[in-house]
Amino acid sequence: MAIDPTDVPRFAHGSRIPGWDESADLEKSPLEVPDPATTHVPDDLRAEIEAHVAKYPPDHSRSATIPALWAIQRRYGWCTPEGIEQAACVLRLTPAELSAVATFYDMLDTSPTERNRVYVCTNISCSLRGADELLETFREHAEGEPDVHVRGFECLGACDIAPMASVNGTYVGPLDADDVPTLLRQLRDGEEPLPEKQLARRPSADPKAREPQS
Repeated sequence: MAIDPTDVPRFAHGSRIPGWDESADLEKSPLEVPDPATTHVPDDLRAEIEAHVAKYPPDHSRSATIPALWAIQRRYGWCTPEGIEQAACVLRLTPAELSAVATFYDMLDTSPTERNRVYVCTNISCSLRGADELLETFREHAEGEPDVHVRGFECLGACDIAPMASVNGTYVGPLDADDVPTLLRQLRDGEEPLPEKQLARRPSADPKAREPQS
């Protein structure tokens, strides 16, 4: 069956990704690393980013860019310019380098968004098991929810629990339409999303599977 290209939701200039064509700040020098003497970085945030840097060989702080950006997003709700400046200061990189990564990966937000993020996987395994209908059900039930952002996601790499979703980074599945109102209520009440369907709680043959990664 042919796909009607007009059915594909698009943003400005035909892109399927929002914000890709936003102009850069041409007033900023792309070459300057933030000065530690004038850039305030909260102690706990600095410690978290430095812990990520320590996992990599010396002089490879750039490898910790994505974990650092995740730390910024968790703290501020999105990758704020201030947060990117702070992370760049700790990593000894330019803010432009971090912004380039943040704008490439669409699980990182470079503009304010709702606090709760529900990403419904719509790739082939999930799609064959009803992910498109599941996504529409989420959108219908979440309409009017001021603090929930629902969107389809190309692939979340958890085909064994299809159809599934990432809820604030927690993988849950297999899901059906009856799970949607329950999950949204749990988000409103600050509860864990569908504990009995979380991937992290599934039985594993590895006794160390649930241990925190150092």
